[in-house]
Amino acid sequence: MSEIVIERLSGLADLEGLLDIERASFNNPTSREWYERELGRPDVCFIYVLRLPARPVAGFCTFWRVADQIHINNLAVHPEHRRGGLGRHLLARVLEEAERMGAPNATLEVRRSNEAAQRLYDTAGFRVTATRTGYYTQPIEDALILWRTPRIP
Repeated sequence: MSEIVIERLSGLADLEGLLDIERASFNNPTSREWYERELGRPDVCFIYVLRLPARPVAGFCTFWRVADQIHINNLAVHPEHRRGGLGRHLLARVLEEAERMGAPNATLEVRRSNEAAQRLYDTAGFRVTATRTGYYTQPIEDALILWRTPRIP
């Protein structure tokens, strides 16, 4: 995986590639305006992109840092590059960066029907702690709330 680069998004140059993945991945994609607004909050919102030689934005992960925890908003890999471990690689890097920032705890919501994402998060140590009824729209669906706390050595 030496050809993979994961780095923090710092400007608008890669936004279109990120939005293409949003539209291909989510029923209710996050808007360009949200991303533009969040890029103006670099102390709170972190956006990491995964790059491959053939695709400048092959995946991304967005999260907010709040005290000693992060809230993962979105994580997606371009459909042409799924099922090859890129999501696992991206998630591991994001969790490492969060720990380095002093935020070892992580949370997120995932659609109840999204079994592939649940498996990804389970392998990274996330556990279901609650349910948000009717959280998602298009279609309406419950969200599972997942938490990950650092392992004690």
